Amino acid sequence: MSQKNREGKRSAREALREQRAKDQARAKRKRALVVAAGVVAVLAAAAGIGVAVADRDSGGSDSSSGSTVAPKGATGKDNLVIPVGAAGAPSTLTIYEDFRCPACEAFEKAFTPAIQSLEGTGQLRTEYHLVTLIDGNLGGSGSLNAANAAACAQDQGKYRAYHDVLYANQPDERDDAFGDKNTLLRLADKVSGLRTPAFTACVTDGTHNGWVAKSNDAFGASGYNSTPTVLLNGKAVYGSATAPLTPDAFKRMVAEANKGKPAGKVTPAPPS
Repeated sequence: MSQKNREGKRSAREALREQRAKDQARAKRKRALVVAAGVVAVLAAAAGIGVAVADRDSGGSDSSSGSTVAPKGATGKDNLVIPVGAAGAPSTLTIYEDFRCPACEAFEKAFTPAIQSLEGTGQLRTEYHLVTLIDGNLGGSGSLNAANAAACAQDQGKYRAYHDVLYANQPDERDDAFGDKNTLLRLADKVSGLRTPAFTACVTDGTHNGWVAKSNDAFGASGYNSTPTVLLNGKAVYGSATAPLTPDAFKRMVAEANKGKPAGKVTPAPPS
């Protein structure tokens, strides 16, 4: 083989190697762009929709920090449940919520009248589990601080009223306004008799922070991963895109579940 032919073949091989290197680099850039676009889409969904998917490794809760002090009247496993309504009610509504979660606010806005009506007639008992997913996903401490403040309100027998005030004044989930304890204290003024020295100290000191962290950890171990998670007598009933739940449909579900069962004895709630 002539020197000229050998050089020609070598040049062809080098050109082929260069082309393959370029193709591989182009494919790598394309994969990187696809991954980046996916991350942007996920972040946009988290910010815009607000159904928080738990990030188990980031922020929000640390059950190893501080002591665990349950609020008065807490029930359930490890006393992680705040109950509202008659203990003997024939149906139980379980709600996992984050006070920073806009989807939780939307649920409360739509369903609170129906829930309170059923609680008021002894048909339903609601069990609240407080979660801090937004703190973990977006940073900040508003979920934790608001949940602690709500637990402090439970100590004063005014959980439901303060719970409703928090949702009525919920900031944008990207605004960590509830991270400011003074904001939480000012909102307590909207509930008659709540802002006592004991409540103020409880909020300021983060008395129930360890309990809130434990509640969030229990949610992480439950198999559920978004807020709100809503269960009626243990069955998930809210969140279906194909068959969305309405307040009227919810009341019919409770009535069907309660057929032939006596209502629970209702204790009048303290004024708000």
